[in-house]
Amino acid sequence: MTRLGLEVNTAKTRIARLPEESFDFLGYTVGGFYGKDGRRYIGTRPSRKAVKSLLQRIHERTSRQWYIDEPLNTVARISSLLRGWCGYFNQGPVIQTYELIRNYTERRVRRWLSRRTGSTDAGFAQISDKHLYETLGLYAVPLRRTDLSSAKV
Repeated sequence: MTRLGLEVNTAKTRIARLPEESFDFLGYTVGGFYGKDGRRYIGTRPSRKAVKSLLQRIHERTSRQWYIDEPLNTVARISSLLRGWCGYFNQGPVIQTYELIRNYTERRVRRWLSRRTGSTDAGFAQISDKHLYETLGLYAVPLRRTDLSSAKV
């Protein structure tokens, strides 16, 4: 390691015994999970830190400072962010995480759209899914495993 100019961070480095323990690596949590049949297996899922980071970025993009931006621009940025995140984090049991992200994104974008027009309600009744996904072009986060692309782009 010294010859390569690398240094091990002793504060972050540890030995984890799988499947009893888990660890985070490159945005994934690696550890033991339970399958549909109740059997334990070693696998990966997006880490809590990665999910929180994505939700924070969506929150920031739909804050008051972006009211002046056009809805198509804001939705395009959020869609790009979601497409990249979902493309990277498509391994393991991700459908529940995707559902959380999809619901949060829809709620934030609807609230942002309604409040930038001066309305004080959440905007759920006025802004349909069709408007979000077809008119504005919001990326549809997959809801089922079959919706996930198996090809790396």
